[in-house]
Amino acid sequence: MLLNVHPENPNPRHLKTIIECLKDGGIIIYPTDTVYGLGCDITQHKAIERIARIKQIDPKKANFSFICYDLSHLSDYAKSVDTPIFRMLKKALPGPYTFILPASRMVPKLLKTKKDTVGIRVPDNNICRTIVKELGNPLMSTTLPIEDYVEEYTDPEIIYEKFGSQVDIVVDGGPGGMGFSTVVDCTGELPALIREGIGSFEAIT
Repeated sequence: MLLNVHPENPNPRHLKTIIECLKDGGIIIYPTDTVYGLGCDITQHKAIERIARIKQIDPKKANFSFICYDLSHLSDYAKSVDTPIFRMLKKALPGPYTFILPASRMVPKLLKTKKDTVGIRVPDNNICRTIVKELGNPLMSTTLPIEDYVEEYTDPEIIYEKFGSQVDIVVDGGPGGMGFSTVVDCTGELPALIREGIGSFEAIT
């Protein structure tokens, strides 16, 4: 199903359809502030396994991140962070950043990496944040199963043509981006830049 959702004022009926789909263990493709993401409710194990099959990866080895609504979600899924790190998160989010933090006990076993870390995202995108807010759980997020992001993958209709049969809903929130989030590892003594993306590392450190 391709669902057209207004970026500023998402239609409540469409949102209800998306939330019900996620609660039933469905998989969606949805807009973020970077590229379109592939995701599900983090509590739905079968959906996580389905995504791993689509991407042909082992869930434990995958770099899935959690899409949260805001920083208040953070303490549920990441162990407490010290003040300088928290200040940096507050400065950067919502925005095109993924922060790697020590995972708390609330992170489903299936999604914990060997290092016991979790990637947290709060995208500057009203649609995916509203979905997370209404769902009451973070969305598990990963990139689409494609080698190279080219112009056509910014178009939700083309994304639907290519992947519509593998997922339950493609959320059309308008054209997506082609750049990725900036990944920052906050598990060491100092924040470390893992991947330079759209977000500026200098601007937040």
